Amino acid sequence: MTVSWKGVYPAVTTKFNPDHTLDIAAFEKNLLAQINAGVDALVLGGTLGEASVLDKEEKQLLTNEALKISNGRVPIILNVAEQSTANAVRFVEEAENMGVDGLMLLPPMRYYASARETVAYFKAVAQATSLPIMIYNNPVDYKIEVTLDMFEALAPLTNIQAVKESTRDVTNVLRMRNRFNDRYKILCGVDTLAMESLVMGADGWVAGLVCAFPKETVAIYQLIQQGRIAEARALYQWFLPLLELDINARLVQNIKLAEVATGLGTETVRPPRLPLEGEERMLVQRTIEQALATRPQIPLLTPQPVAP
Repeated sequence: MTVSWKGVYPAVTTKFNPDHTLDIAAFEKNLLAQINAGVDALVLGGTLGEASVLDKEEKQLLTNEALKISNGRVPIILNVAEQSTANAVRFVEEAENMGVDGLMLLPPMRYYASARETVAYFKAVAQATSLPIMIYNNPVDYKIEVTLDMFEALAPLTNIQAVKESTRDVTNVLRMRNRFNDRYKILCGVDTLAMESLVMGADGWVAGLVCAFPKETVAIYQLIQQGRIAEARALYQWFLPLLELDINARLVQNIKLAEVATGLGTETVRPPRLPLEGEERMLVQRTIEQALATRPQIPLLTPQPVAP
């Protein structure tokens, strides 16, 4: 499928059974809920997907299952988070052979690469595949910022097409536009800055709480696209306490608790992560329960045109 790099892109969680094996049935239920809510693609194997504790065979199984579940309805984007250039190249070659539609590419993991090294890494990976790529720019969590000058150096590689903008500086949306016009699609990667980024011209939203609240997330995006800013703001205002669960070190546990509350997931995480407990768990549950108690009715949306 062609990847538009527009709309809502859930960063889906990986579902586990109590014995920490993959729960494919729960994974399928959640993906179908996302697709039925009108999301525009699915992102596998990111932080929310607990990719760091999945082995190669599990990643392949989840990817194949996602392709089967989607059945061509939405693109499947696979995250690339490797420690060496050779492993990243090998990973994207295998991903392309599996039939994924696009890639989300992080800088080198566990090494604080220089700008020159990071650009060289991105170039080597992009040259190893024909798949479209979204660069994940998250210096807060991964300590490497992809600067405007680095995007300038990457511009000749036509399959590097988008950025997941997670610098926490919403003005970067306009900085990218001023420097590159429409060369790169821009997708907000921080839930609590999504509406602001979209109003400033971002093309999409790589979302986290969408895993538990797909209809509300899609509605906010579509309302903004339809110019119904007041309605979008009211829904976003209700959503904000939930969205703040995404900008937390325990975001995986937080969002999985929200998925349980909405019937779209399981709480189990794979060690070294552990389920929330004590006051921390109580505060998260209180946030979720209050949101569910005040859950608003979603405004009637104008039907979106079907792509030819």
